[in-house]
Amino acid sequence: MSSSFGSWTSPFSPTSVAASSPRIDGAAFVGDEIWWGESVPAEGGRVTVRSSAGAEVLPGPWSARSRVHEYGGGAWTAAADGTLYFVDAGDQRVRRMPRGGPAVALTPAGPAYGGLRLSAGRLFAVYEDLTTAPHTRGIVEIPLDGSAADDPSELRVVVAGPHFYAHPALSDDGIRMAWVQWHGDRMPWQHASLAVSDGTSTSILPTRAALQPEWSGDDELLYADDPSGRWVLRRQALQGISPIRAAEPVAETDDGDTGYGLWVLGNRWYRRLDDGRIVAVRTEGRDQVVVIDADGGARRLDLPADGHVSVDDVSGTRVLLSGNSSTGSPGVWSVDVDTHDVEVVTGGEPADPEWMPPASEIVVDGVRGPVHAFVYAPANPEVTPPGDESPPYIVLVHGGPTAHVTGAVSSAIAFYTSRGIGVLDVNYGGSTGYGRAYRERLDGEWGVVDVDDVIAAARGLADRGLADPARIAIRGGSAGGWTVLSALVRGGTFAAGISRYGVADLRMLVEHSHDFEASYIDGLVGPLPDAEALYVERSPLTHAARIDVPVLLMQGGADRVVPASQSEAIRDALAARGVDHEYVLYPSEGHGFRSAETIVDALERELAFLGRVFGFTPSF
Repeated sequence: MSSSFGSWTSPFSPTSVAASSPRIDGAAFVGDEIWWGESVPAEGGRVTVRSSAGAEVLPGPWSARSRVHEYGGGAWTAAADGTLYFVDAGDQRVRRMPRGGPAVALTPAGPAYGGLRLSAGRLFAVYEDLTTAPHTRGIVEIPLDGSAADDPSELRVVVAGPHFYAHPALSDDGIRMAWVQWHGDRMPWQHASLAVSDGTSTSILPTRAALQPEWSGDDELLYADDPSGRWVLRRQALQGISPIRAAEPVAETDDGDTGYGLWVLGNRWYRRLDDGRIVAVRTEGRDQVVVIDADGGARRLDLPADGHVSVDDVSGTRVLLSGNSSTGSPGVWSVDVDTHDVEVVTGGEPADPEWMPPASEIVVDGVRGPVHAFVYAPANPEVTPPGDESPPYIVLVHGGPTAHVTGAVSSAIAFYTSRGIGVLDVNYGGSTGYGRAYRERLDGEWGVVDVDDVIAAARGLADRGLADPARIAIRGGSAGGWTVLSALVRGGTFAAGISRYGVADLRMLVEHSHDFEASYIDGLVGPLPDAEALYVERSPLTHAARIDVPVLLMQGGADRVVPASQSEAIRDALAARGVDHEYVLYPSEGHGFRSAETIVDALERELAFLGRVFGFTPSF
């Protein structure tokens, strides 16, 4: 059967996409079981904890979600006896829940907690108190007896001060603590220090952008850093809390990044096995998981997990990995590094290559250098594509902007490709996963380099005859929405734009910015007040009169990162000129759409919008 691109009948309905898009939030060996965190779109995006034994460990209405640094992470951990410790999404207090028992508060009301770490029966957390002036942050040890729930003085403060903090790691002797810290005037991928304390004194080790310290004995620290332009594992010998000599690389090569932007507190890029070997992630576009031997040699594991992989836990020769895959759905895998046995714990269903062929990685020439992207061509085994036309495409722009995409299988992408709409997912300059130089290409050039790169990627696709140049749309959320609007202002490439909670005005963004990102724009554009003229010039709202193609704007009413006023300002500017546009407000959604109802409605609206603009009748 032959039919026009965009109108193909697909099994990927908006409802099935919403149901198949839970997010995995960490995993752990708990006794003989494996537990993992998972969002529940049908319950408004509540994050539960499930067990391989088939039980839901964290029943509703409880939800494990942290708001530390706004993006949270590390919102649960568990003891071997099945006791769950979690941050409640509602009040941000840490609670203890024995297996089958009630949840008991361990921390006082007020601060938020995240990055939970249980070590030798002691519970540590990163905390953030936005109820004080100035705001306070640090790392605390939380008594497990609940004594701090009503008496904050029972919390043992490991460190507190004017920094941001992450990755608390207790030494084997229980005396020293290591952590990562950074000043608010820099983002952690620009500069972050590694600190070690014995409770009396603190030593700051020379690092560039440290990540994830772990002890490999009482007198040695492992951590990731990027002094040569790639995040690589390093080994630091210590005497007490002081370095004995310069840190040394753990592996022989540095052909990828072990680490990326520290947006959330729960990511783990490596783990040390009991025998001293290290299981680590290396990223060059996609991820590889390698086993590093004592001599520095690395052996790659053949795994389906190859996108945003987190090395969540180890037990003997087994390692727990969570993440995405280029051949199947997101999941959790238990892998024996010696026998190579791979157990799918949850998710990980293989994709049907007839409906969801693997994404092709492409590189196109951009104004500032190569631009990396993944192409998902239209695919439907029940349809013969028309021979007299090229397909429409939608260009996806990730948020961050310090983030990256990996060419993973996605039912949300198959929703489009199975209907005859190709998808181009772009890692524009500024993205992680290709080294510091590629990441820093965006420094001072946000709104320029990202726009140049998505335009180059779209035109490169059209020049190769893969896409209809007259039917290319662009879609992005948050910082990706900024690039969408900026590209529409530039004009000439995209026939339509879809902005989800996108940034429209830089001054407005800075005015409403939360602490974690308060100085982010300083590096991406420039500091105020000196760069105010540049803020005005770069902002899409300033040049909204140049937008002359249809625009779909979608926004969460409870968004505290990019408030609704940003999308509404663009809406009003388009309405004043009579430009074709639609605006949808989801009152209960925050920064990112989590509920199944919203996901379904957003997909239906996007497809209908593209059909109207590109002249096809979509099949739902």
